[in-house]
Formats: sequence, C-alpha cells, structure tokens
Amino acid sequence: MSAALEAAAGGAAGRRANSQAKGVSVHIEDLTKVYETRQGDEILALDRTDLTIEPSEFVAVVGPSGCGKSTLLGLIAGLIPVTSGRVLLDGAEVTRPHPKTGVVFQSDLLLEWRTVTDNILLPIEVKRHRTADYLPRVAQLLEQVGLKGFESKYPSELSGGMRQRVAICRALVQQPGLLLMDEPFGALDALTREQMIMDLQAMWLSEGNTVLFITHGIEEAVFLADRVIVMSPRPGRVDLSLKIDIERPRRWKDHTNPRFHACVAQVRQIFEAKGILTER
Repeated sequence: MSAALEAAAGGAAGRRANSQAKGVSVHIEDLTKVYETRQGDEILALDRTDLTIEPSEFVAVVGPSGCGKSTLLGLIAGLIPVTSGRVLLDGAEVTRPHPKTGVVFQSDLLLEWRTVTDNILLPIEVKRHRTADYLPRVAQLLEQVGLKGFESKYPSELSGGMRQRVAICRALVQQPGLLLMDEPFGALDALTREQMIMDLQAMWLSEGNTVLFITHGIEEAVFLADRVIVMSPRPGRVDLSLKIDIERPRRWKDHTNPRFHACVAQVRQIFEAKGILTER
C-alpha cells in the first residue's frame, strides 16, 4: 500500500466517524425483475427481494452466476427499470440514474483518446459543471490511489490495475454518497487484485460513502465488507445477511484471524447446502 493509503487507513476511524453524513441510505422493498427474451419467454431474475443498507455501510453481495447480482446493482443505479417493488435512496424512489451514485464496472470503460485527468472529469463534463473546479479533487484522488504524476498519460500507457484505479477515481470525483461496484477486480491478476482490495478499503475509510460491492470471491467479500449478502440461485433472493465483526483497518495477510475464517465458512456452508460448492 502507498504511504498515502497507509495514512488514510491508519487514521480512518476518526475520519469515517466524522463523515457519516456522506453516505446514502438504500432501501429495497419487494423488488422483482423479470426479463423477456426475444422468443417471448420470461426470466425471473430477482424475486421479491428486500434489503436495507445503512449510510456509509460497506455491503458485499456474493452468489452464483446468474443469481441477479448485477441486475440488483443495475436496478439500484437506475440503469434498469424495475418490474415491481421499489428502490429508495435516502427515502426517494429511484426511477433514473441518481446524481448521488457512482458506478464502477468490471471493465474500466476508459476512453482511449482522453488523458487520465480528462477521463476522470468526464461525468463533470456530461453534467456541464465547471471542470476547473474539480481539478483539486482529481489531484487528491490520484494521490490516494498512487497515480500522482500520471495525470497526462493515456489509458494505453497504463496497466490493468492502474486503469481500474482511474475508473474508481472517475466514479468518486463528484463525491457520491453511494458507490456501486460490479466485480471491479475480476479481470485483474492475483497480486494486483490484492493491492486493489487494500486500496479500496483505505479509500472507503477516508471517503465515508456507502458501498455496494458485487463479487464472486467469498474471501474478498468478507475482507472488505461490514456485511455480506448471500444470494440464492436464480431467481435471486437474500439467503443470508452476515455481519462481519472484524476491526479495521484490515490487512489481507491477516487471514489467520479466527473470525475471518468463521465468516468465510458460514458463507461457504450456504453454497454447499445449495449444491453450488461441492467436495470432489
């Protein structure tokens, strides 16, 4: 971890305690999503799902492929219309993309012809805000993720992990109250992924926003989250809401922590009971 990130993590408790108002609350009521295929068939992706996320809480969602994890994120983001039920952010129903929400996908989606700074400023330009007002924020974010000095580089000059850091900075540039992340580290190699996990924890502790993090990795979910949501096979429902009572900042090398192993085992037991994980 860079010195800046180490400092952010080390003094995180006080800063996070003072920044609770930044986080947005998420309340999902009886949420159902049905997709229609080209053949006219209906696929029930999510079925009467209820979930509440407190302001500044870090919630990770795990589940088998096709269980509706990404659909859930898309509905919260206002990118997909609901079939029935409601999504509320700070008590207001979501019917379109919300200005307090930032989204990070598995692909970084950087524009190759724009510099790092210009990529980060893209949502500012789209909303027709004055970009010069956000340059100090861009500099702060780039220093936090260890990319100070790369402001004028183009995506082709960056590694995969560096590109994803830029994508995270782009999502955070407007200081969103809610950060939605859909398997953001899935395409990275193991070492880069480990570093990104540590960096994300430090940034969240410093920023104090609410995070919904979609992943297939049980250990990744337990390490990062205040609470892990385990979803059933399609149609997606909440099978387990598990509070992770492990002090922060957490270190990836501290996997010997008995509480960590107990939480991982509890999630695995759900998957084993469903036949999703089996011993060979």
